[in-house]
Amino acid sequence: VQLQASGGGLVQAGGSLRLSCAASGLAFGSYAMGWFRQAPGKERDIVAAITWSGSNLYYADSVKGRFTISRDNAKNTGYLQMNSLKPEDTAAYYCAATQRIHSANYYRGSTYPYWGQGTLVTVSS
Repeated sequence: VQLQASGGGLVQAGGSLRLSCAASGLAFGSYAMGWFRQAPGKERDIVAAITWSGSNLYYADSVKGRFTISRDNAKNTGYLQMNSLKPEDTAAYYCAATQRIHSANYYRGSTYPYWGQGTLVTVSS
C-alpha cells in the first residue's frame, strides 16, 4: 500500500492550495480517507475525513468553512482544498486510509493503518 501526498508549498495568508493523495496497492474505493497535520512541536491532529462513498464528511472545527475534503475513486485519489489559509495552518499534512470511519473514531490516528509521507504547507503572514 502506498499513499502519495502532494501539493504543499508556500502561500500567503488568504491564499489557497489543493493537496492530493494518490493511492495504490489497495482498493481505494473501499477505504475511508483522512487528512492530518502536524506543526513543529505539536501533536498530529485531524483536519478532515471522508467515508469511502463520500457520503460522510468530517472536519476539525478550526478548518470548517475553509477546507473541503473530496475524493475521486476512479482516479484512486483524494483531495483537500484549502482556502482562506492562515499562518496557523502551517504544518506537514498527511493523508491516511482505513476501511471504516464513523463519528467516534475518524479523528484518531490509530484508526488509520495506512499513511502517506507528509507534504509541507507554509502560510506566510
